[in-house]
Amino acid sequence: MPLLVPEHTRFDTGSERLVWERLCEQLNPDDVLAANLRITDEVKDHEADLVVIMPGSGVVVVEVKGGIVSHDGDSWWVERSGGRRRRINPVEQVLKTKYALRSYVESDPRWAARVGGGRVRWAHALVFPYTAIDGDFSHPQCPRWMVSGRDDLDALAQRLRDIPVQQENRYRLADADDADTIAEILRGRSLPQRDLVSLALEREVVTEQLTQDQATILDAVKLLNRVEVRGGAGSGKTWLAMEQARRLARAGQRVVLTCYSRGLAEFMRRTVATWPLGQQPAYVGEFHTLGMQWGAAPGTDDDSDYWEHWLPAQMVELGAALHDEERFDAVVVDEAQDFAESWWPALLAALRDDETGGVYAFTDDGQRVFQRFGRPPIALVPLVLDHNIRNTRQIGEVFTPLTPMPMRLLGSDGPDVRFIPSYASDAVECADDEVDTLLDDGWRPEDLALLTTGSRHPEQVTRQAAGQDEYWRTFWDTDQVFYGHVLGFKGMERRCVVLALNEDEPRDRSRERLYVGLSRARDLLVVIGDPDHIRHVGGDDVYRRLCSS
Repeated sequence: MPLLVPEHTRFDTGSERLVWERLCEQLNPDDVLAANLRITDEVKDHEADLVVIMPGSGVVVVEVKGGIVSHDGDSWWVERSGGRRRRINPVEQVLKTKYALRSYVESDPRWAARVGGGRVRWAHALVFPYTAIDGDFSHPQCPRWMVSGRDDLDALAQRLRDIPVQQENRYRLADADDADTIAEILRGRSLPQRDLVSLALEREVVTEQLTQDQATILDAVKLLNRVEVRGGAGSGKTWLAMEQARRLARAGQRVVLTCYSRGLAEFMRRTVATWPLGQQPAYVGEFHTLGMQWGAAPGTDDDSDYWEHWLPAQMVELGAALHDEERFDAVVVDEAQDFAESWWPALLAALRDDETGGVYAFTDDGQRVFQRFGRPPIALVPLVLDHNIRNTRQIGEVFTPLTPMPMRLLGSDGPDVRFIPSYASDAVECADDEVDTLLDDGWRPEDLALLTTGSRHPEQVTRQAAGQDEYWRTFWDTDQVFYGHVLGFKGMERRCVVLALNEDEPRDRSRERLYVGLSRARDLLVVIGDPDHIRHVGGDDVYRRLCSS
């Protein structure tokens, strides 16, 4: 194994993890493999997917692109699942990142102390792990030997090692001391953050491992085709739902992975798009959009009768009329407590086999925030997740009195939950001030979400005016704080959440709204509201744990 920087790495895409794993297997023990390095210069932020430092060779900055990559003579293109195609510029991207990273390393006093800071050889490379690259590929800025495709992965480390060696320039090859020094410099390379944020990143690694351990549950139910997995907030239900869909698709089944929420559906689509094509479900998205894919007439957002009754009824007819090749072997429903009773027949009608077709529902009755109630009209084997792995212990202790079953808290320790007393009418303004404070404290905009329980934040209203799809794209915008409502944030999470309890007065499902809001933060939770409202809605236990902390 090479020296890893950082030692534990979390990847946003399966393609980056695949390339990283291959290099872990192929590099030498005195090599260095760094991943997901953020570099800031006077122009912009850069991110290096992978950086390889090899004694006897040099430093290679690697840009990884998943999907199917092509070049039409003028531009680079990447095509994702579903035929989505967009223009990219990987050569320019990796060049700018290489120069920014080289400048940072060479400006460090530790590098200057090494033989006067003389430059070693720096190079760049592109890796397209899912794309076949022709042997006669040619590009003015990036010749074939600097591009590796899926057929080159078995010899990837050697291909990267050869790039600096064959450069004809005046700079020297790197040695073992160079590699150690650069690795030492890179260990502090993340964008400056204060201690709370650094600890949050560390906890994320632990949480990811705990989530993956949950897969043993799926191993235990491989012979069951109709299962309901019940669990409280933070128990890993969404990850398990997606993993179950992935396993079924990999086994050759035609699978639906669906939910009610637009935000959660977009999260699932983005995650699934990083998987190999043979592991992707046939359909990923909202339940209602599936009906439109079958040919149902679209409706307007303000027509509740259309969404609740007319469209599901039409979907039953459309599902029953599907050709066999259009039908599904299994349906996987996340946040299934959001589904009305009239919605389930539409999914069941689309199964190839109405008796043995797979049905997998992932539910939390404590998060039943909508005025509908429905369960699948078939028998499901119940399984219970009784532990929380997403939230810090401090956050979990606040909301566990609201969970539908006792929960064991397996998350790491974190900062105390902060409560700020406020009238409901002032909660949003106070929340804005807290967001500014958190940004000053070193949290990045992408770490933060401001959620409301009553009327929407004005910024959310403005963003939604551009359309729901455009609004939810802002959730992944690294330059913006996300503004949302607890009703639309179920199944989602943020490292830090500022929760504004701005309901004018308690109403139906206020307890469920409070539960959702309190459980969305992974690392830091700030709650702003009226203590009397919390006691009335959440009960004495939540009041005592939150308002007296």
